[in-house]
Amino acid sequence: MTSGQNQGGVSHKEAQKMCVATVEVCVAPIGARKAFADRQNSFCAFLRPKWIGLVALGLVTANFASAQRIEFSWPTPNKAWEQGRDYEAWVQPTVSGEPESGLFGCVRRGGGQFHEGLDIRATSRDRHGEPTDPITAAMDGVVRYVNASPGNSNYGRYIVLEHPDLTPAVYTLYAHLAKVEPGLRPGLVVTRGQVIATMGRSEGSTAIPKERAHLHFEIGLVMTHDFASWYGTKKFGSANEHGLYNGMNLMGFDPNDFLREWRRRRVDNFQEYLDKLRSVVRVRVATSRTPDFITRYPSLLRKPLPLGLVAGWEVECNSTGLPFAWTPLTAAELAGQRDGTARIVSVDAALLRATRCRSLAKATSGGGYTPGTDLSTMLQQVFGLR
Repeated sequence: MTSGQNQGGVSHKEAQKMCVATVEVCVAPIGARKAFADRQNSFCAFLRPKWIGLVALGLVTANFASAQRIEFSWPTPNKAWEQGRDYEAWVQPTVSGEPESGLFGCVRRGGGQFHEGLDIRATSRDRHGEPTDPITAAMDGVVRYVNASPGNSNYGRYIVLEHPDLTPAVYTLYAHLAKVEPGLRPGLVVTRGQVIATMGRSEGSTAIPKERAHLHFEIGLVMTHDFASWYGTKKFGSANEHGLYNGMNLMGFDPNDFLREWRRRRVDNFQEYLDKLRSVVRVRVATSRTPDFITRYPSLLRKPLPLGLVAGWEVECNSTGLPFAWTPLTAAELAGQRDGTARIVSVDAALLRATRCRSLAKATSGGGYTPGTDLSTMLQQVFGLR
């Protein structure tokens, strides 16, 4: 056995990919399993006696990556964050002037408007007052999308990186750019700290005022690889020009909160952070479908897959609707619930009220809850519910 291989003669890198594939195939219809490659079948046979539960949980994949402490670099030259100063020293407020308005969450219009990232102010400008700050990759990753046409997105010019060596494989997004580095294209591998763009103020059909030029920075998860189907049902009146990396298919979590916990060494990586999120809404979905979301992010599974077919899922969402914890359910656990439906089983009412910029659950006259607009969108995208 060579270094980097397990007893089955499979490299650790191959093992990660096979483990993810195993989760998807093991819950697929019988006919679909015939397409499972012989080598993967052999690998499964090797794993089955001791590790099949771990494979189903996604823990084999997680053991390779999630236990490690990530390496992160602030994506602009602003030294305030590295120096441990308060966010007022690096955040760019909106026209309101309130520093909180540049943070993540229900921070705008008195808590009624959601902002899905951090706005980081400029530190240097040219003689015309335009920002010149270089924008750098926050972590090692792969370029997945570059939008060089500022007029077709509220992000203006933007770049999406994926970080496939992390668990889960989060994306980072860099928006309102003045220009993208020459040669930056999808598929290109980038390293932490590598310059990828220049800070700007591009934003749809209008420009952000010079004095408020900034980087909009996000960290999050991609909702679905079948985004085109969902988009097509909505009849927005315009084509989707951004493919999978349309902002409506990206759901971020709070970068500032994560980095605060990471800096204090309360968490070492994204999986540990997601494990600590508080559940605001818990919803059960009756479906035999295995969403590509959970095959791409198997570390979010809370328990092993059942021996029989999966009949549905219990999903926990945080205060902004991120589906961060997944539990597979059997038919017995979903008795009485019609296939293709979603049912809210618990709500943290206090947290729900505190996040009024997001519509996750609506109280009914009978004392229960039904999915709100934002939760419904997630269920449509991830599960294909209509």
